[in-house]
Amino acid sequence: MWRIRGVSLTTRILFVNVIALALLAGGFFYLDSYRTQLIEERFKLARAEAEIAADALADARMAQRKELLARIGTDQVLRLRLYDRDSQLLADSFALAPPSFALINPETEPWYQKAARLLDRGVDFIVNAPTVEPYSDTSERPAGSWPEIKAARQSGRTEVFLRYAPDRTPVITAATPVGDKGEVLLTLRNALDVTQSVRDARQTLVIIIGIALLLSVQLSLFLARTIVQPLRALVRAAVRVRLGREREVVVPRLPDRGDEIGLLARAVSDMTTALRQRIDAVESFAADVAHELKNPLASLSSALETMERVDVPALRRQLSDIAAHDVQRIDRLITEIADASRIDAELSRATFVEVDLASLASQVVGARDVRASATVPIRIERMGGDTVVPGDGARLERVLENLLDNAVSFSPAGGSVDVKVWGDGDAAHIAVSDQGPGVPVAEREKVFERFHSVRPAEEAFGAHSGLGLAIARTIAEAHDGTLTIHDRPDGQAGAWFLLSIPLAVEEEAE
Repeated sequence: MWRIRGVSLTTRILFVNVIALALLAGGFFYLDSYRTQLIEERFKLARAEAEIAADALADARMAQRKELLARIGTDQVLRLRLYDRDSQLLADSFALAPPSFALINPETEPWYQKAARLLDRGVDFIVNAPTVEPYSDTSERPAGSWPEIKAARQSGRTEVFLRYAPDRTPVITAATPVGDKGEVLLTLRNALDVTQSVRDARQTLVIIIGIALLLSVQLSLFLARTIVQPLRALVRAAVRVRLGREREVVVPRLPDRGDEIGLLARAVSDMTTALRQRIDAVESFAADVAHELKNPLASLSSALETMERVDVPALRRQLSDIAAHDVQRIDRLITEIADASRIDAELSRATFVEVDLASLASQVVGARDVRASATVPIRIERMGGDTVVPGDGARLERVLENLLDNAVSFSPAGGSVDVKVWGDGDAAHIAVSDQGPGVPVAEREKVFERFHSVRPAEEAFGAHSGLGLAIARTIAEAHDGTLTIHDRPDGQAGAWFLLSIPLAVEEEAE
């Protein structure tokens, strides 16, 4: 494929359309072939006319010959000349009867005929037409000055020649022997109709090309406007977005266009919106990180400064414990923040495999039982249905661990956590419910925000970073799933977290 760099789309569209017109203009070559065919037909006619007239003159006496020459010249619009064996002119139809035609003087013609002759020369140059000898004649021109007469005497047959009159119309002459006495008949025809036919066809072609060119240019410009203008608008918007100017730059969506340009515009608009949301999320996350790290750092700094001025051992131990707690809190925050910041990138590169959520849930709950670290019993129930989904097993395990940690932390003494797993044909579901205070409707979306944490009063301050549920929802959405909060279906107090992951879609065989 050709690659034209640095050339605008408008120019390319015009170029392609002009090429089509150039091919149409190749019709001039066809017209030259058409003219050649007409001349060849007239050559045949001139040969036949000359031979028929020569046969009629061969046995006639001079008086009859003159009468025949005059009548044939008038009826056939020809000029006939009869020469003897010594190249002397015996008779001329134009002298025996009024001339049947007259060559046109180009100086007396209107401007458009001069323009037509100029166009004739231009076309001859383009098609590399052979040079044609100009015609000139006087009544006293001897037979020896006509090469066709000389050729006819030498060959003994009819010879036909072509010349151009002063107005560039064809003059066709034919010389043929008459009888056996060395006489030669010369016929001459000014074939005006050949030139007129070619010029009429050429004029029609020029008009067609002109109209086609006008329409092509208009259609090309219209096509360029419908393509180039929206593309330029998209480019300008993209440049402003790239330069960070005009925070609320509106990328045109072109809702009225259902073609590829409209699809591109909406894709770029959606991409810009997603980019802005990602930038806003990064900026917000950075601000939240700074805020969350500032509190333990301030506490740590205060404890260390106070420790230098305190001599009481018990108070120094208390300040040391505070400092150690703050260091642990900072370490936990940094670990959670690092995990939250790279989770999107890791999931975008991850290769999903088949994961059975029922088996995964059993393993996670079983591992917690083996560790015997759970203060609240966890019960699991398998309710049937297909629970195999495409995903990253380690990340889905992280979601369930976070949900269980959250449920355990909100469960009261003597309470329990229930885990239920089932499939409904479209998705696999894991529900984790506790017997805690539940989550108010107004807070159910806020708990998934980063660093948003409403912990039980009895829980040690700083034991959680507030990123657990945010990370869990991010992983769920990366699997095209959802993580939501509801009231318990059985009507008891507590929160009911529902994780739903779509089942694998089987590709239809072609």
